[in-house]
Amino acid sequence: MAKIKRAIISVTDKSGVQEFAKALQDMGVEIVSTGGTARVIREAGVDVKDVSELTGFPEMMDGRVKTLHPKVHGGILAIRDNPEHMAQMKENGIPEIDLVVVNLYAFEKTVAKDGVTLAEAIENIDIGGPTLLRSSAKNFKYVTVVVDPADYSKVLEEMKENDGATTLKTRFELAKKVFATTSAYDTAITKYLNTIDTDSDPYFS
Repeated sequence: MAKIKRAIISVTDKSGVQEFAKALQDMGVEIVSTGGTARVIREAGVDVKDVSELTGFPEMMDGRVKTLHPKVHGGILAIRDNPEHMAQMKENGIPEIDLVVVNLYAFEKTVAKDGVTLAEAIENIDIGGPTLLRSSAKNFKYVTVVVDPADYSKVLEEMKENDGATTLKTRFELAKKVFATTSAYDTAITKYLNTIDTDSDPYFS
């Protein structure tokens, strides 16, 4: 089991994230974060590196592009015991990311509001979040992924028991939860889009 040394945290549901990040820092984990999540974590006195420091690119296009970068996804998707992958990481200055903590824009809550427009709904379709989650879940052999704040305590407990690492079995269970979550998320988006009448909705005028 490999010790978790670096985490990326970007959450819509910020419940418990300050305490979780503080506990990670106390175990020597470097925290990388974005926007509002980084601000909330810093308010708890936790050192945070902005994703833009990692990638060399600022957040842009009103936050539509933040984490979609090889220095993020290369650090997540690399097969750690593949010498070619590790050599490519070193050659391109890609740091390993061992823990990904992400939950998604509240799309269903947005479209449940009275008078919500298609344009507003579209802006609440999360792109970076599901991509981070899927990358991490695919590479669960090496990467721990957390989509549900209810799992914070379990991850911390395992890390304390295993010198900063989680077990493969736990990573697999967490990965399964990710794919269930992203599947439900895409289903909700599809269900909403199917309610749109392109002949009458002002978005198409």
